[in-house]
Amino acid sequence: MHLSRRSIFASAGLGLLMPRMAAAQAAPTITPEKVAGALHELDDVIRTTLKQTGVPGLAVVIVYRDEVMYLKGFGVRQATRPAPVDTDTVFQLASMSKPIASTVVAAVVGDGLVTWDDPIVKHDPEFAMQEAWVTRGITLRDMFCHRSGLPHHAGDTLEDIGYGRSEVLHRLRYVKPATSFRSQYAYTNFGLTAAAVSAARASGKSWEDVSAQRLYRPLGMTSTSSRFKDFMAAANRASGHIKHDGAWIAKYTRDPDAQSPAGGVSSSARDIAQWLRLQLGRGTFNGREVVKATALDETHRPQIVSGPAADPTADHSSFYGLGWGVGYDERGIIRWNHSGAFNLGAATCVNILPTEQLGIVVLTNAAPTGAAESICRIFLDLALTGKAERDWLAVFGPALAATMAPDYGTTVDYATPPQHPAVALATTAYTGRYHSDLYGPMSVVASGSGLALTLGPKQGSYALRHYDRDVFTYQPTGENAYGPSAVTFLIGAGGNATSVTVENLDITGQGRFDRLS
Repeated sequence: MHLSRRSIFASAGLGLLMPRMAAAQAAPTITPEKVAGALHELDDVIRTTLKQTGVPGLAVVIVYRDEVMYLKGFGVRQATRPAPVDTDTVFQLASMSKPIASTVVAAVVGDGLVTWDDPIVKHDPEFAMQEAWVTRGITLRDMFCHRSGLPHHAGDTLEDIGYGRSEVLHRLRYVKPATSFRSQYAYTNFGLTAAAVSAARASGKSWEDVSAQRLYRPLGMTSTSSRFKDFMAAANRASGHIKHDGAWIAKYTRDPDAQSPAGGVSSSARDIAQWLRLQLGRGTFNGREVVKATALDETHRPQIVSGPAADPTADHSSFYGLGWGVGYDERGIIRWNHSGAFNLGAATCVNILPTEQLGIVVLTNAAPTGAAESICRIFLDLALTGKAERDWLAVFGPALAATMAPDYGTTVDYATPPQHPAVALATTAYTGRYHSDLYGPMSVVASGSGLALTLGPKQGSYALRHYDRDVFTYQPTGENAYGPSAVTFLIGAGGNATSVTVENLDITGQGRFDRLS
């Protein structure tokens, strides 16, 4: 089975990496003694994982039978600086924001303002997909379980080139479907965001405000926000890190406001403990109903197969609920899970065994290494069987590295020029104004002795480097940027370019810009 970029994080988290399973057995009962034994070993597990991965810092919280049994920070908030991670350090959650978003929408559903099966256009009449019949029918449920027909990560590159939330959502109408509506799973940050925004509009509030009013404040999550500016204002916050020349460095700051419901929550381990308690309590917290159980239960029910079994006679399929990965292990135990990842420096994971009333969250301040998933899985193994079933870091680390590999530049190494490149045409053959319905205007202009392209709503300028005849390269920026991307001009009969295709924007075949002048 092909795993698309970040699909392990995006779908059922751990489910896609589950080993071949035997027939279901009677589920063992986790006892306080087993949990105590697992907790006794956990510090060593975490320290070993930090040593193996070099991740600068992390925080862990474990809830069992409505009690916070473990709450600790490890390492530092920023590499080379002494400030330690503690239980109140605020981390960016990345895609672990999705099950939090589905909790918020469940609260709005429980209030009677929306249903999971409301069409998005009922509350956001301006929203549109490319096909009118899909626009009329697509629901909150469809988007929260990623069965819209949009291609994986539709809209993400629009965010990368500078478009804000409203414009990205508007431009989804120009995205060509990858599959027929409701036929397949394909993870989309902005599809889920469209549904969340629609639900918030039904309450008469912004997404950020309804999240705070219906979830964070009732649970006393005082360090949690769906606004990037609040994360940046936190004195005790974890910086994101990337690996550079073998060392973890805090180089980038990721602003995820455009996709806030899908990836923009920031929180601390202490706060997340309260959300874990709410999940395990089926919407009840400290004896008070915060979210109606019937609305929250829908988020935990499988809605679509996210990872088909490679061998249906022996393997388990993975499922996606509403903002949750839902799976069943070899013992028949239900697992709810989700991972989060920013290439620019965050990796998180939540795992819940609802029948055992046990949940764990790991928050880290580094691009994904498998550390968060490994710690979650080892702890649950210890609680279930008294031992780690596998070397989980050896499983997750390479698998995540493979899925986080670039989506472009996979056939040609554009960082290395050819030995005998063909000469480019005159600069005037390429300069001009170009347009794409999806990405908007682009210009190619003379810049010094070469060319540059301007792209995005702020017309950011990117230098072009000649590669071979009518192929140039530029360095993209943003969450989905890796090495240089090809920029290929198509030359018409008159000797001038009639169109230009930008490789990193062409992953789904919509990266062509046609000349206007």
